[in-house]
Amino acid sequence: MKFRGKRYVESNKTVEKSKEYELKEAVSVLKTFSKVKFDETVDIVMKLGVDPKHSDQIVRGSFSLPKGIGKEVRVVVFASGDKIELAQKAGAVEAGGDDLLKKVEGGWLDFDVAISTPDMMGKVGKLGRVLGPQGKMPSPKSGTVTNDVETAVKEFKEGKIEYRTDAGGNVHVPVGKTSFPEEDLVDNIRSFIKHIVSNKPPAAKGIFVQKIFISSSMSPSVSVALAS
Repeated sequence: MKFRGKRYVESNKTVEKSKEYELKEAVSVLKTFSKVKFDETVDIVMKLGVDPKHSDQIVRGSFSLPKGIGKEVRVVVFASGDKIELAQKAGAVEAGGDDLLKKVEGGWLDFDVAISTPDMMGKVGKLGRVLGPQGKMPSPKSGTVTNDVETAVKEFKEGKIEYRTDAGGNVHVPVGKTSFPEEDLVDNIRSFIKHIVSNKPPAAKGIFVQKIFISSSMSPSVSVALAS
């Protein structure tokens, strides 16, 4: 704790570490923490009973939060022909073919989500070493490889999020901002939990959702009861 800031230390005193809070109470506790001078992102971490070393136990996909994400999502689209213009009209910050590929390959990563049409994936696949570590590689499972670029761009800009289990079997995503009304955060979090539960891989055995925590950018975490 000696490496934590004063606000974090004070907030941490109000959390019962051994307690799993009901979701509404957990959100209320989170919103009472000392405020900083910016609108913090609220995150959820779900510890899942899966072994990501096995491909049939990886939990991956996308989900549209009912109350949005509360931030400007920058989307780029790898496409050709008339789909470039459609993507731009839908709100993509960049859309293109070889020119955009070259720009990203050169190290430009000032975007949150990358979408690609299927016909471009042969070229986009070569960007795996650049986009992979960033979690921005287009994938059919996450809804970022599609011919309907217009709809995909709009959905991600309005609050659709991508998720994938990390090496420890955790799913970690943003679910809103601390400025959101409590009921909106509860709605987003509960909807995402239900979505993950409904997507348990058949190969996963035992308890699927083992732990749930929520936190904001600068706050301690709050444990959420599994049956919230």
